[in-house]
Amino acid sequence: MKEQKSIPTSKIERAAKFVTTGIKIGGNYLKHYTKKAFNPEITREELHEDNARDIYNALSKLKGSALKVAQMMSMDKNLLPRAYAQRFTMAQYSAPPLSGPLVVKTFQKYFGKTPQELYDSFEMKASNAASIGQVHIAYKYGKKLAVKIQYPGIAESISSDLKMVKPFAVTILQLPDKDIDKYLEEVESKLYEETDYDLELKRSIEISERCKHIPNLRFATYYPELSCKKILTMEWLDGLHMKEFLLTNPSQAIRNQIGQALWNFYDFQFHTLKAVHADPHPGNFLMREDGTLGIIDFGCVKEIPQEFYHNYFLLVHPQLAQNEALLEKVFWELEFYQPQDSEKERAFFRKIFLQMIELLCRPFRYEYFDFSDDAYFKEIYDFGESLAQIPEIRDSKQARGSKHSLYINRTYFGLYSMLNELRAFIKIEKPDFLKQPLQ
Repeated sequence: MKEQKSIPTSKIERAAKFVTTGIKIGGNYLKHYTKKAFNPEITREELHEDNARDIYNALSKLKGSALKVAQMMSMDKNLLPRAYAQRFTMAQYSAPPLSGPLVVKTFQKYFGKTPQELYDSFEMKASNAASIGQVHIAYKYGKKLAVKIQYPGIAESISSDLKMVKPFAVTILQLPDKDIDKYLEEVESKLYEETDYDLELKRSIEISERCKHIPNLRFATYYPELSCKKILTMEWLDGLHMKEFLLTNPSQAIRNQIGQALWNFYDFQFHTLKAVHADPHPGNFLMREDGTLGIIDFGCVKEIPQEFYHNYFLLVHPQLAQNEALLEKVFWELEFYQPQDSEKERAFFRKIFLQMIELLCRPFRYEYFDFSDDAYFKEIYDFGESLAQIPEIRDSKQARGSKHSLYINRTYFGLYSMLNELRAFIKIEKPDFLKQPLQ
């Protein structure tokens, strides 16, 4: 992949890139409707392909929050046309890497030394590059290390980038502005945290230490003396990302073992730590033939407020639907209902959310669950598509649900998707309160 010699960092440069991309998208629409005038049978697939290519190419050069939004949307495959989902998935694994001189400049700015002066050896060619930073291999202390370097200007451009990426999100997701605003506000707060490698270092060490008892998980050792706000040094973990791992044709037993480790990792974070690795895409996990799972990148951690936690996981309780008063209270607390709703609207959304809860909480109803059940995932996707066709939802100008649910829902969707890709059959560990009768 061709190296990128510079990243547009000023608002004017970045805005110009968005404007140029917008013009390309306008041209794609013009081309599509011209063709359709001559052939009414033409579908929007070619339009989606062209738009997805142009948007991804622009975002991959800008990097940062714009590319991160593409990465996040690629996980929500039921919300995206297939062409966007497939193209944006590339953001989970690769983007054009920065050139060597920019890497050296970053080290000199924060350490006053070149990488060659800090490490015994340092590979100038990045091993992988994604939305916020890229990773290089280095050696020191007799160990192979992974050195993550943040792209210049990323933190400073978050707010303006998200304002400029909003029209693309509205076009692609076809959601009301208010829904997008609520989504992007939460995204913005997490992105600022992701650009703070001092915070990531602290969280990485804390969560790794508290989760080390979980069987079949492997965590890196981190090196504070070789880390700073824009550079993070850790032990190199061997393993394969999901796609490469599956090409080795692992046994069902190994798939199940890795899937169980993944489930247990998230279960412990949700219910014990009340803080969760909220970026569960395959690029953040390394799988090994012995059935162990390496966990990397604690940049995106969602801390779960206690009151939200209590109400959110009450949704999973099998007896909630039979407790009318508690159900209504939880729906209000989680902002499924809004003060301006009429009684008819509340009844409508109550029915919708009960269907959604039954579907998404289904794995919790069983002692074991087979995530290879494609019929279950088709049911989820079909439900999402059906909601988009309902006028009361499609035309709604009111976002529903607590802002805290954005990253929690995203985490569960990413977890479910990974378990489905693994074709894993696992035991569903449940917190104690789900085993007790509702009071």
